Amino acid sequence: MPGILGAVVILAVLFFLGVRILQEYERGVIFRLGRFREVKAAGFKWIVPMVDRMVRISLREIVMDVPAQEVITRDNVSLKVNAVLYFRVLQPEKAVIQVENYLYGTSQMAQTTLRSVCGQADLDQLLAEREHINQKLQEIIDSQTEPWGVKVRAVEVKQIDLPVEMQRAMARQAEAEREKRSKVIHAEGEFQAAQRLADAARVLASEESALQLRYLQTLAEIATENNSTTIFPIPIDILRPFYEKAAKRRSAEPER
Repeated sequence: MPGILGAVVILAVLFFLGVRILQEYERGVIFRLGRFREVKAAGFKWIVPMVDRMVRISLREIVMDVPAQEVITRDNVSLKVNAVLYFRVLQPEKAVIQVENYLYGTSQMAQTTLRSVCGQADLDQLLAEREHINQKLQEIIDSQTEPWGVKVRAVEVKQIDLPVEMQRAMARQAEAEREKRSKVIHAEGEFQAAQRLADAARVLASEESALQLRYLQTLAEIATENNSTTIFPIPIDILRPFYEKAAKRRSAEPER
């Protein structure tokens, strides 16, 4: 009896030593006597104690900050660039076998690629074509981490820190650009106004009555705006048609 009881105790201890519980987002990479055997899914699992070894790998997407990197752009501007990396493990066995630490390896690959890609671009490209830079970073890092069973979904450049001198220069450039646009818009407005005035002058010149009506309209506007007496000189050309009509009327009347 003591021997049977001891055997039962040993079996129970071995059973509990081999129990493993994997979460839904985890996979267990099993090595038996040092050789890869299988990948176990989530749930209750049992491995042979002291024979099997299980490495847990999370399949959840990992968000990793890429530290700020010192970069010299193609146009010799020194700046700092940092980014954020989104990736996940698709093949747990490769993430364990092909690389010692896939997290550290992916981080180092992202840092070196960030320096390389940003160093091949101009400052204007980094500021204006960030989407293109992000896509290029994602493609390069993903191709490098594919042998590790790691899939890089996206890379986003977070912040570009410029030197103070460069910030001041860019501020002056932006101010000059805004001033130039303001002058162009003002000149365009003056040109359009001159065109409208020229058109109005041609219309008024073609019709004598139009000029007279405009003159009378101006008188009405001045009288409405001001209650004081206004002396407005009347050009003799405006009254000439009335004089001519009166002269024709007198010449047409029979003499008495």
